[in-house]
Amino acid sequence: MRQTWRWFGPQDRVGIEDMLQAGVEGVVSALHHIPTGDVWSPEEIAARQMLIAHKKDGTPSGLAWEVVESLPVSEDIKKQKGNWRTHIENYKQSMRNLAAAGIEIICYNFMPVLDWTRTDLTYRLSTGATCMRFDLIDFAAFDLFILERKGAHEDFPQAVIEEARERFARLDEAGRELLAGSIIYGLPGDAEAPSMDRVRANLAEYDNISQDQLRTHFVAFLEEVAPVAQTLGLRLCCHPDDPPFGLLGLPRIMSTEADYKYLMDAVDIPANGITLCSGSLGARPDNDLPGMMQRLGDRVHFLHLRNVTLESAAIKGSFYESEHLGGNVDMVALMRAALDEEAKRKAAGRADWSIPLRPDHGLDILDDQKRKAQPGYPAIGRLKGLAELRGIMTALQHA
Repeated sequence: MRQTWRWFGPQDRVGIEDMLQAGVEGVVSALHHIPTGDVWSPEEIAARQMLIAHKKDGTPSGLAWEVVESLPVSEDIKKQKGNWRTHIENYKQSMRNLAAAGIEIICYNFMPVLDWTRTDLTYRLSTGATCMRFDLIDFAAFDLFILERKGAHEDFPQAVIEEARERFARLDEAGRELLAGSIIYGLPGDAEAPSMDRVRANLAEYDNISQDQLRTHFVAFLEEVAPVAQTLGLRLCCHPDDPPFGLLGLPRIMSTEADYKYLMDAVDIPANGITLCSGSLGARPDNDLPGMMQRLGDRVHFLHLRNVTLESAAIKGSFYESEHLGGNVDMVALMRAALDEEAKRKAAGRADWSIPLRPDHGLDILDDQKRKAQPGYPAIGRLKGLAELRGIMTALQHA
């Protein structure tokens, strides 16, 4: 498994030099400054490649941009409204430009409105480390009493509603703003200035789009882009819902093994693949991560390896992001299954036998807490996670 690292670009507080010291082999990046739906031009792609290929002093880094995360799918495409047809054609052109630049793997997601959702971006553990957490009661308090979403009361058990009411009553204005800001951080474009009106407007766009309808739109998108990817030698890999259960009344269609199998069967070509994210899928107790790797492994094009500690046995429950070897995901079994899949591919002569992985997220520890990097993407915490994963891989491969 090729060891990669996510880099958000020049504004990222974890730089190229940090990656080199961590022993990273390849870089995962994206052109976040380009508006969703626009074409990624050859010039912009080349500029990012040049940044990755050089250290600050201008000398070669030895690193290359190997995985795109993410080439975003516009809300227009998900809803099949507005400029969705133009956006699909632009997506295809971006794919052509990426392929011409030598990049073969494109991670993306099909989550409506929110890319990911947490209620606390700096949850403090007993060790003093901080991590991201999803607290169901806090989320219900936001949904019911801050956002005041129509129909929200139907989505929570009465006991959760009452507990959320009590917790909301204990929050002062600053606490309510902090909770809202943490949740809205996962809304693309609104991280700096959370807007309840913007959230309500975006949610309203999905009022008449059911889970089945969104899945139909997804298949239509894949029917357009996956054959192009196949021709270009690209591998598309869809990231699961994060967290993998319904929120804010929005449809969710990539939360379980059955969801993935449906999409793989609907557009059954090798280019249409999976980002197996152990942290996202692991937040749901009925997901069998090693089993998914065994059964769907031939279409797994990218691995996100992180762990979560579940705070209940409920499908929709609270959890926090834990140390890579310290949560509910059996990371050793998952990596064993991934290495077995690589061996099968190698024996079959597949050029893509090596599956890139990245240590997805990490705890903020030591000097990470002063650096204030992108939530979930500290330097030392991810280095610790990568070292642990590297240790598992080395031990499993040892003669």
